[in-house]
Amino acid sequence: MFTTKEIMTDRLILNELQANDHAFIFELVNSPGWLEFIGDRNIHTPEDAIAYIEKITVSPHIKYWIVKLKEDHQPAGIITLVKRDYLEHYDIGFAFLPQYTGSGYSSEATRAILEVLPDEILKDKILAITTEVNHRSVNLLEKLKFIYEGRIESDGKTLVQYALSADEIRIGKIIRSFFNLFDSTLKEPDFRAIDELCTESVGIIRKSGHQTDLYGQESFIEPRKKILTDGTLQQFSEFETDGETRIIGNIAQHYSKYEKKGWLNGVYFEGSGHKFFHLMKETGEWKIAHIIWEDDV
Repeated sequence: MFTTKEIMTDRLILNELQANDHAFIFELVNSPGWLEFIGDRNIHTPEDAIAYIEKITVSPHIKYWIVKLKEDHQPAGIITLVKRDYLEHYDIGFAFLPQYTGSGYSSEATRAILEVLPDEILKDKILAITTEVNHRSVNLLEKLKFIYEGRIESDGKTLVQYALSADEIRIGKIIRSFFNLFDSTLKEPDFRAIDELCTESVGIIRKSGHQTDLYGQESFIEPRKKILTDGTLQQFSEFETDGETRIIGNIAQHYSKYEKKGWLNGVYFEGSGHKFFHLMKETGEWKIAHIIWEDDV
């Protein structure tokens, strides 16, 4: 299976599972949530945990990532990717210690892994399975836009199967990359990346009350590049807080609700708004063809 470097999100650090994670794995697999919804793995000693990790790390069909908090590097949970014999596609999963549930860490970490999966793993879709009574897991999958596909039987248990299409994962990555184009919180933005995200003839519209501003790629980027590099706009970030994608063949529409914040001429501000992206697939790759947005008043 593929390997990944350290993955960082706003609040988390993800690293591939290693032998020295055995103390955390011992705690996690014996936590109440794991025992209730995943099952007893008969890991009762540190040696059991080490052997369990070794089985995972040598398997070509299993990958675990340890999820740690950025602020103190405390391990909080895991994200798993498994090719199971009874499933046609790879299955993504998550498990967190009880004190770290309910804080959005699971969805943040799962999205981070989905965005680094190579095409040979993604193929047509990624699956997720759970039990019907695991309401927290079901709610998280629905929040991540996984679609219910039905019930399956495995080892005498009834599980529910959800799926997220590879195209939706790729489009989600493009949308988040577009928002990140203008993020100046950690480093100067790299505006050249817009060429990889948009078609050459991309059309961009800003709606503000009765006013409509029309842009091409260059006329949109240049004024934003100026204020983000000359000190006018500092520590700026814009990020999606909710979204929905609809795909029909080789065309798609993505709706984004977003928030933004930063320092404009030395004054801190916050804002929000709505964006619609139209995308199309060209030579197997999705690109943004049209954007229209309006800030909230």
